Amino acid sequence: MQRNDGQERNEPATQKRLDDARKEGRIPRSRELNSFAMLLAASAGLLWLGQDLSRALLDVLRRGLQLDRAQAFSVTAPGESLLHALYASLAAMAPLLLLLCAVALLAPLFVGGWSFSTKACAFKANRLNPVQGLGRIFSAHGAGELAKALLKLALTGAATLWLLWHYAAPILGLGHEPVESAVAHTVQLMAWSLFTVSATLCVVTAADIPLQLWQHAKQLKMTRQEVRDELKQTDGNPEVRGRIRAVQREMARRRMMTEVPKADVIITNPTHYAVALRYDQGRMRAPSVVAKGRGPVAEKIRALGAESGVALLSAPPLARALYYSTELNQEIPAGLYHAVAQVLAYVYQLRKAAREGAVREAAAPDFADMPIPDELRRDAGED
Repeated sequence: MQRNDGQERNEPATQKRLDDARKEGRIPRSRELNSFAMLLAASAGLLWLGQDLSRALLDVLRRGLQLDRAQAFSVTAPGESLLHALYASLAAMAPLLLLLCAVALLAPLFVGGWSFSTKACAFKANRLNPVQGLGRIFSAHGAGELAKALLKLALTGAATLWLLWHYAAPILGLGHEPVESAVAHTVQLMAWSLFTVSATLCVVTAADIPLQLWQHAKQLKMTRQEVRDELKQTDGNPEVRGRIRAVQREMARRRMMTEVPKADVIITNPTHYAVALRYDQGRMRAPSVVAKGRGPVAEKIRALGAESGVALLSAPPLARALYYSTELNQEIPAGLYHAVAQVLAYVYQLRKAAREGAVREAAAPDFADMPIPDELRRDAGED
């Protein structure tokens, strides 16, 4: 299927297009399913209510044909008798009519679900265009409808011929039965005949339901340009979204940088990664990451830390493990407690030496060989 601009409709309909089509009343419907359900319900209703219905209608007919002398010369009697017969007939057929109404409302729900749209009832001038009407008739859809009609004709015709052959003797024997018995027998024959004919339509119905679903999905297919245009309308322009995300990242980075001066130590790679840790023994269960970054961001963290007097320590394995295992403002994993404890202990020694005015600083441990668990280790070649 192509548009006038040459683009093919190969993309499945988006949820928005499906919702818009439902609002316009464009939903998959199987008329064959509705017809099959109505005929089946009518035959079941006659089999269930046929005896009572035949007796009630026969009673109405008998009362209508009985006139006494007063009714014969009354001007209003014929009208009253007709109204009485009408009310009695409707009361007798009410259960069957209610059953058919219920089936007519419930059957469409199996294909397409419930939908009420005033747009589907709106006047459309193109429906009166004879050229478009002929186009719909002599189209693939029209050919499909013709094939279904011929198939229904063949099935119902074969079923009717079989019924006439099978019920020939009972039908001819109705004339020899009493009126009450003949009417009841006639209703029973009609019910079974209707059931047999309607049962043959299950073949057409089983083929029509997937066909209607496929045709509906095909009609709502979209081109790639239509999908892109719809995404722009619903989610906004991709360039605008990208700009918003960039601004959000910049704002988050600025908030992160404000936490760097409050850190206890910045662990570096020493050039590629930088992770700032803070630990308040009175309020924290474990040290947490207040800032982290790689590349230019790591360089800014180091520069800001050096400017603020935060201790910078080079521990490549620990820096990589912290960067990949811990998010911002989260506590470090338990597997890194021992390694981070060694770093913080050394930092506290440096602070104590600075307060006491010591000439020689505490000896730095070997941070290149830290106790990092295998599940948290991230080698340089995996960056």
